[in-house]
Amino acid sequence: MSKKNKAKAQKYSAVLAFDDNTLAQSLFGAHSAHLVQVEQALDVVIIARGAELTISSNDAQALDRASRVLEGLYDRLEQGANVETQEVAAALRMIDKPGGSAKNLNMEVRTKKRVISPRSSNQAAYLNAIDKSELVFGIGPAGTGKTYLAVAKAVERLICGDVDRIILTRPAVEAGEQLGFLPGDLKEKIDPYLRPLYDALHDMMPDEQVARRLESGTIEVAPLAFMRGRTLANAFVILDEAQNTTAVQMKMFLTRLGENSRMVVTGDLTQVDLPRGIRSGLRDARGILQNTKGIEFIEFDATDVVRHPIVTRIVTAYDKVEKQRKRSAPYEDDDA
Repeated sequence: MSKKNKAKAQKYSAVLAFDDNTLAQSLFGAHSAHLVQVEQALDVVIIARGAELTISSNDAQALDRASRVLEGLYDRLEQGANVETQEVAAALRMIDKPGGSAKNLNMEVRTKKRVISPRSSNQAAYLNAIDKSELVFGIGPAGTGKTYLAVAKAVERLICGDVDRIILTRPAVEAGEQLGFLPGDLKEKIDPYLRPLYDALHDMMPDEQVARRLESGTIEVAPLAFMRGRTLANAFVILDEAQNTTAVQMKMFLTRLGENSRMVVTGDLTQVDLPRGIRSGLRDARGILQNTKGIEFIEFDATDVVRHPIVTRIVTAYDKVEKQRKRSAPYEDDDA
């Protein structure tokens, strides 16, 4: 036997047997599509016989990861949830990181219109942090679910009666909320900048409920400047696009936290639009508050991007170039 053939023969293997044949077929997918998805992602070979799977690989870690993915997805099916291509992809992302578990996929945020589950280990950690901490920072690139999951949690808390209102805010205009040059009244001026927050709300609740709660003030969507001088009690407060706050604005916002309230601050430090020489309030807060009790920082990266797969590749490509630029001219990032 040649060395090459010997290497092929030296495979690790594992057998997974599932109790419910119907659930097992849902796990495998139509024409074993889900198994093929796992095979291609982890470079393993999976053979199905009835409700039993034999997994083999030259890599013991790949074998372990494949087993954990499939067991986690089966557990999801046992709980009555569905498994489609996107759930398989999410489970694969979750076991990429040390200590990651596909069972995190079974966490749920329930809103009026949908049930939302985390799609990566960092998303699961983010939801856990929001549950247990009064102030959470979600920092990372676009498409990682920072704002969407925060709004989902806010809506869930409002529906359950844990808070009396939701307040969603962001800097209305990059580089300083200078709205005067825009046409229309104040609402018409600021609405385009707050549109992502409205979109998330409409994803979670029927349109008529969103409209009614906005009119009654149960949900408030406002530019950051409107937060000054207020104490936000019994509220779930989200500051989006926080990288475009100044240090003064960030301190002002954080000190609005009142009794029985939660705050979530989201932003992407690679997308700072402040004028040169003005330090981002988000960067400032991360440096000052990193080890403060009761405050959690969740750092997302390109592996957490859950939009179209090409978005992950775009984020990765830009990150690579930015790191090269920092090495060649580190002073250029001082105020970014």
